[in-house]
Amino acid sequence: MIELKNIKKNYYLKKNRIIEAVKGIDLNIQPGRIYGLLGPNGAGKTTTLRMLGTILKPTKGDILYNKKSIFDDEQGYKQKLGYISANTGIYGKLFPYEFVEYFGLLNGMDKEVIKSRFEYVARELKMGSILKTLCGKLSTGEKQKVSIARIMINDPEILVLDEPTLGLDVITSKTIVEFINKSKQKGKHIIMSTHVLSEAEYLCDDAGIIYNGEIVYTGSLKALMGEYKGLSLEEIFFKLLGENNEK
Repeated sequence: MIELKNIKKNYYLKKNRIIEAVKGIDLNIQPGRIYGLLGPNGAGKTTTLRMLGTILKPTKGDILYNKKSIFDDEQGYKQKLGYISANTGIYGKLFPYEFVEYFGLLNGMDKEVIKSRFEYVARELKMGSILKTLCGKLSTGEKQKVSIARIMINDPEILVLDEPTLGLDVITSKTIVEFINKSKQKGKHIIMSTHVLSEAEYLCDDAGIIYNGEIVYTGSLKALMGEYKGLSLEEIFFKLLGENNEK
């Protein structure tokens, strides 16, 4: 299990200004379940996911994986981690396999294992038509498939996905959503953010709704939907944000 314990993140600006991006949140991410981190722009979603990806360190609090701080052995944790955002860069002068192989080798993988694993991931992501195209000439959705293949090449236990379908066409989004769902069925820890609430309603087992750096709901998505019977997740989302605004 992944546990976020009273996580806070401040950004320190000029003239002693401080932005409290995340204000002491607690989350539990269970294996074999998809946790959706939902909230408007500027709510603290990406900052939270970047801390889970060890790109940022919390100002206060800790993140535990199997009861141990991820910051005590960052390298060991990163070997179990796949992190992706909507604007993850790729090397335009490489072909998809070359790009993915490079990162597989960085992870200490054997070339034959990389090849076998890539064949599986490429098939699942329906990448057959783009394998002979340089990455720099791919569409946004095709580049996202390559980025996902990169993080999946070493079969990580933990997936941190920041807006994985942002800006993608319906067909590509569907392929990626199906791939995320299959990863869940393999018992992986998955936390993702998305602005597409219908996507979250379909995919997520648990949800955290974050607003102004604070969690206004965390728990089972099924329980939340049951509490507001007859409402869509989008309607519940705006209702919770409205209630929080009134406090």
